[in-house]
Amino acid sequence: MHDFRYVTRNEAKPIKEELYQILYEVQDFVRDHFTFSFTTVGSSSRNMITYDTKSNIGFDFDINIEVNDDEQDFEPKEIRTIIRNAIDRVAPRYGYKHCEDSTRVLTIKKVNTWTSSIIHSCDFAIVYNCDDGKQQYIRFNKDNNCYSWEFQGKGFVGLEKKIVWLKKEKLWDELLGYYLIKKNKNDNPDKHSRSIFAESINEMCQKNSYRK
Repeated sequence: MHDFRYVTRNEAKPIKEELYQILYEVQDFVRDHFTFSFTTVGSSSRNMITYDTKSNIGFDFDINIEVNDDEQDFEPKEIRTIIRNAIDRVAPRYGYKHCEDSTRVLTIKKVNTWTSSIIHSCDFAIVYNCDDGKQQYIRFNKDNNCYSWEFQGKGFVGLEKKIVWLKKEKLWDELLGYYLIKKNKNDNPDKHSRSIFAESINEMCQKNSYRK
């Protein structure tokens, strides 16, 4: 059983600023190929960042990187490789390990070398926002060693509207508690915070008869 608790704004702010600085430098490195914008998402954008007092994995941030490649000049593997290589050039200078390439995201971790514990980490998803409101992301299929654009699952669609509804119905405080419960019960190391955040919102809305 985990013991997740919320990180304060003051704790999160300098780390978020550091991650932004890393991405500003990454933007410079990839500019000859394409440009991109970025934004914090999920719990990271709602001041709901958590840490587990019983573990050595620290706390994590979630950031979406939206690449401007409307002419589709680059294949998904090229985009992800260019961004990963640029992050690997920048992040170690700020004390982070090189990127880990997982199915949905690229992850960097800052590690305490004395205790071998993770101080904090950040997951970067490379996304494209479609005109119809749907979102795609670059998925890494490890079995086939290939990269492709895939649509986000239905659980990620319409979250902003649901968040507004939960706040309007004065259910936000209940969601804060529910999100911690789900994180504490999660025993799947491959399930990232953004997925648990989306699940929490959808389940809370379903429980309270959400209406569009």
